[in-house]
Amino acid sequence: MDWEIEAYCRSVASLSPETVRAYASDVERFAGWAERGGTTGPSGVNRILLRRYLAFLATRRYAKATISRTAASLRSYFGWCTRRGLIAADPSVRLTAPSPDSRLPRVLGHAELDQLLDSASAAPPPGHTGADDKAAGPPSARDLRDDAVLELLYGSGMRVAELCGLDVADLDLGRGVVTVTGKGSKQRQVLVHDRCVAAVRSWLAGPRMSMAGPGSDSGALFYNSRGNRLGARDVRRVLDRRSPVPTHPHALRHSFATHLLDGGADLRVVQELLGHASLQTTQVYTHVSKERLLSVYSGTHPRA
Repeated sequence: MDWEIEAYCRSVASLSPETVRAYASDVERFAGWAERGGTTGPSGVNRILLRRYLAFLATRRYAKATISRTAASLRSYFGWCTRRGLIAADPSVRLTAPSPDSRLPRVLGHAELDQLLDSASAAPPPGHTGADDKAAGPPSARDLRDDAVLELLYGSGMRVAELCGLDVADLDLGRGVVTVTGKGSKQRQVLVHDRCVAAVRSWLAGPRMSMAGPGSDSGALFYNSRGNRLGARDVRRVLDRRSPVPTHPHALRHSFATHLLDGGADLRVVQELLGHASLQTTQVYTHVSKERLLSVYSGTHPRA
């Protein structure tokens, strides 16, 4: 019997491309393992087999986060199989896995952010004395694009996939508002500050079209060097060029949330801006803020 993994992937196409790829990989890996044991399709799978598989992953020293995601992938897949009538009962109901180790997200300091976000036109290279201003010339189209990308990520807290999916039509720069399509195709509006608006306007004023090609998506806000819509890997390269230390793009989202809370923002406001369905997801940033407060207290109080 066919596992019908391609049909399953089409059924979850509304999720982010990264999530779809992860789910497909998890299900394909399980199907291959099950077939080596003689199970040729979802109808031959029971709860015991699923638990054996998760135990197998643990013996192979897979990370807890990977095992937990695999359990979620299998629950999604077998739930779909049940709805399609491929199996009579869902063997993955209440399938659990070890919770991944809790790790506080990295938050960039203000000095790091200043260095990262200083635009190419405003931030001279190390060792620059001013004598070669004319030789340096104006910032390139790529520089202005990178400015706008980084300002948007930190200024709005949007996810990288959300930024890459932006169209020019999603911008209302006059009001400082961007319409973002998040997980599950849910739309929300995020706010952007004046410096972010200025960076995006500079990108739209000419550099954007200079990076577009004959086959470019005419509505896309950002393009890569090949004229295609900017992708997650392209954004990672932007950070690699601009950050003095290795920095994941998601750190800008973490920093956005933590700095808002440090400044006194209400947790539910931050939840709305981040697009979190559950307040519990947003609460991790309160732990980050407490860690930073403790660090400041320990380092400054004379009795600490």
